Amino acid sequence: MNLSDPIEKAALTIRQYFNFSLEVQSSCTTWAETFRKFTESIEASGILVMVSGVVGTNNRRKLNHQEFRGFALADKYAPLIFINGSDTKAAQIFTLAHELAHIWLGESALSDTSLTSQPSQKIEIWCNKVAAEFLVPITALKEYLANREHPLDAVYDLARKFKVSTLVILRRILDAGYITKNIFQDAYDRELNIRINRPKSGGGDFYLTQEVRASRRFVQALVVSTLEGQTLFRDAFQLLGIKKRKARFVLG
Repeated sequence: MNLSDPIEKAALTIRQYFNFSLEVQSSCTTWAETFRKFTESIEASGILVMVSGVVGTNNRRKLNHQEFRGFALADKYAPLIFINGSDTKAAQIFTLAHELAHIWLGESALSDTSLTSQPSQKIEIWCNKVAAEFLVPITALKEYLANREHPLDAVYDLARKFKVSTLVILRRILDAGYITKNIFQDAYDRELNIRINRPKSGGGDFYLTQEVRASRRFVQALVVSTLEGQTLFRDAFQLLGIKKRKARFVLG
């Protein structure tokens, strides 16, 4: 696949290859469930997905999602996607789709996937468009809005249906030609202000989130290797960034 391929074709090809149907995406009850199932479908193909919102294992050093949202390593033998876990779950879903597009192209990248940013590279623009089409297919959007007199009234319903942010929905409504750029910008600014003033949730337990940070596929492979005697327990603990006395929470 290359940058000359139509966006719709690229998004559909990726969805079919990773067996993540629009029906599965829409049937999820939460954004977290969607992210989990999307991640599982990607890891089933051999791509590692790691998530963390802190530097290393230090919960006091947060990763700033305004500086970067994720990155992709398009290695032939061990492709990997890293998602900044300090971002909202909806944003993580979009970043995951964006980085997956990078992997599909065979291009590594450090990404800012904000839909209002101005990517300087053609690859970033292409990956943003593919991610948007992958998560919110334009044909599905138009079908939903066919009998709607005011598309903006459906923003929150559409966000719940496709499990993306309202900002992504606003952009897709613009892409579909339902609103002008000025109307889009006004609506975007209002939604952004709501998000900025929204209370932030508390953190989670380190040992309950460590498996997600390390990638479920990686942890499973490491456990098998350790139990078979191919990897020392000491080395396994170091790879997971945990102390021996706490290992039972992950390996037990």
